[in-house]
Amino acid sequence: MSGLNLDDFATLIERPDPGVRRDAEERRERLGLRPGALGRLDELAEWLAAAQGAVPVKPVEQVTALVFAGDHGVAKLGVSAGPEGGAAVLVKAALAGESAGAVLARRAGARLRIVDMAVDCDAAELPEEVTRHRVRRGSGRIDIENALTAEEAEAAFRAGMAIADEEADSGTDLVVLGDLSVGGTTAAGTLIGALCGTDSSVVTGRGGFGIDDLAWMRKCAAIRDGLRRARPVLGDQLELLAATGGADLAAATGFLLQSAVRRTPVILDGVVSAACALVAQRVAFRAPDWWLAGQASGDPAQAKALDRMALNPLLDHGVTVGEGTGALLALPLVQAAAALAAELPERLPADG
Repeated sequence: MSGLNLDDFATLIERPDPGVRRDAEERRERLGLRPGALGRLDELAEWLAAAQGAVPVKPVEQVTALVFAGDHGVAKLGVSAGPEGGAAVLVKAALAGESAGAVLARRAGARLRIVDMAVDCDAAELPEEVTRHRVRRGSGRIDIENALTAEEAEAAFRAGMAIADEEADSGTDLVVLGDLSVGGTTAAGTLIGALCGTDSSVVTGRGGFGIDDLAWMRKCAAIRDGLRRARPVLGDQLELLAATGGADLAAATGFLLQSAVRRTPVILDGVVSAACALVAQRVAFRAPDWWLAGQASGDPAQAKALDRMALNPLLDHGVTVGEGTGALLALPLVQAAAALAAELPERLPADG
């Protein structure tokens, strides 16, 4: 695809500073608590210090809960129990502060930012700041056609990169990444199945709204057909996102990669963000070092993707509602780790 060379990310993305991480580990040894007393909070604090390039670690105060939204044509097959009005209903509820993610973002003091990439409604129904990056109304039916054209995939990917730059330039400490979609978990399962080389039944979950056995079988068949279309383009990640992803997933993938370039840490939510992260890992193998897995949603595709990226979820509550909810639940743990590492006093040296 013209003008966008994904190979550049492998060169541009560096790991969080290992020297700073060692300094953070040494400082932890000088605190009054015995080694291991804080469990994974020590690991989180050291990861944050390396990402920030600072010891002691700085507080995590400016947080954005970023949600990419879109409708997926594959939902017409009855693979989702999402609302009849599609993703637009979910977006409007979140904007009104009446969704689970909006409530938790408000409680955590995080800024909620919703980006419409392919919601199937008139753009005039949503605020301009939400729709300004939209590339189309809904994505194509991935079982029989491409989700996006090549040009739309590149436009969505670049939109995600631009948003990563905006967040980094505004001083965002940490991003919680979520999705608002109808049919998005089917696209995510297809991407993960293709990249992990597995059968559709292994990566077919019950979705964000829960589906019955008949809908699960329809979803499994849709992912099977999507996998047939995905495998020939596995060598080109933008082509893969165009074939069996969608505008919201392409944007999230571009966002994750550019955030790693800009050294902005990200907490992943459920199976959709895990799928985008797995695509991004194929582009730049060091990128996952900038991400945390906020939670285990119980989706088999998410579990497979996180295992492939060696990301261990912070929580295991089976939250499937999407829009960053599970990752927002993990946010206080990350903030607590930073506060403890920064504010606990070091031991006084022994006399003599």
